[in-house]
Amino acid sequence: MAEKTVSKYLSNLEKHFANDNPVLLNAVKVFHDLDQLEFDLGLIENEETTASKYSWWPIVSLIGGNSTAKSRFINSYLGTDQLLSGIQASSHKFTVLVYNNQATPATLPGTALDVDHRYPFYQVSQKIEQLQPSEGRRINAYLELKTISSERLKGKLFIDAPNVSATSATPVMSMLTSHIIENSDLVLVFCDVFETPTSLMNELVQQITLHQDTNKFIYLIDAPAAAFYPTKSSEIISSWQRRLADIGLNTGQFILLPNQEHSVNTQSPPQFIEIDQRLANVEHDRSYRILNALEKSIHEIENVVIPEVKDGITIWKERVNMASLLILGAIAMLAVFAELQLGIVIDLLFDPITGPIIVLAVISIMLPLHLIMSKLQAKFIINRLNTRRKSLHLMENLAELFESNLTFSRMLLTFSEPAGWNKKTKARLTQLSDKTKDLVQALNDSFSTYSDRNSNSPD
Repeated sequence: MAEKTVSKYLSNLEKHFANDNPVLLNAVKVFHDLDQLEFDLGLIENEETTASKYSWWPIVSLIGGNSTAKSRFINSYLGTDQLLSGIQASSHKFTVLVYNNQATPATLPGTALDVDHRYPFYQVSQKIEQLQPSEGRRINAYLELKTISSERLKGKLFIDAPNVSATSATPVMSMLTSHIIENSDLVLVFCDVFETPTSLMNELVQQITLHQDTNKFIYLIDAPAAAFYPTKSSEIISSWQRRLADIGLNTGQFILLPNQEHSVNTQSPPQFIEIDQRLANVEHDRSYRILNALEKSIHEIENVVIPEVKDGITIWKERVNMASLLILGAIAMLAVFAELQLGIVIDLLFDPITGPIIVLAVISIMLPLHLIMSKLQAKFIINRLNTRRKSLHLMENLAELFESNLTFSRMLLTFSEPAGWNKKTKARLTQLSDKTKDLVQALNDSFSTYSDRNSNSPD
């Protein structure tokens, strides 16, 4: 097998994590080993990497309703007076906020996110196109990228979602909302989103319910009255906890946000200290998310990629064998007809000279026909696998792995496993999975003193 070069993307990640994150540095190496395995199977090209399927930035999403709570929070927390996406009730774009040390903010189109695999919306236009034909080309109507000079943005991405109460639950908006919740390490949900029931709000509740056990949600309550009546804070939080429990949301941290317009220090109120503490853990959340994504990528090969190709091989063999049987049946019918008319076929078949000649003649006809039909049917299977690849949103080239089976011996013999999928490859996958589990344990150990307790325990 040819040695796969380390992709530029992985090389950049290695440099980034070389000094401050040994767990993710080792995760990069496991990703390369996984890339080598997929490259050997023909699933990816030499410069591709499965690591690019995921954003390695710590991601924080903000979801709000129809009030100005989210916009005031963004302006106060990031220390900017710029009008950001989501501030106006009519805002309809998902805006990625990224740090830039330039004093003047810049706004870039959605295509900047769609073509850059470092961001969480990489190639999302393809998913949009599948949901609604011709909408993929309108990626700029759904996404944008803004640079902000704010210290709190350093090393993180904020995704400002459109105001839920002012947005229709179209297939694209629903998919993008689900996408950011699934890929975020922390989601700030402003409780005004639950004030006005809408179809998109109902879908949002369903998405939060699916992920609420991941400890990624903070509910922010905009309560100006709490600034004047501090004793009401616990009552306000309890009230919202009961309201959300009634709709099935039972976990998550609640933080009150008094009116920032009347705050003495708009960038450092006590409530922001709680949020800062939670954001300080986002990088750790990102590390667990990446390791989980690595484990998912490893299992997808055995549970998704290989079964898809095996199904293609099964259908291909069934079609080719059926076509060959039909041709053999036609030849047999002609032989029976000739026997009935002339009465010499059986004698010729059992003749020691003409019998073998007839058998060789049939084989010489059937062999090239079988190979031709195998190649013709393979084209249909390749198209089918390309369609399945798109519908499953896979990076892996299923058709390429299937085409590796179009050899002379494999077209003639019966088999079910794709070329290269053997005990050795399965053992390599198991080793990669074990390495990933070791990395999770190493990450756990960085937060615990279990080893110290063991080493200090009496014999």
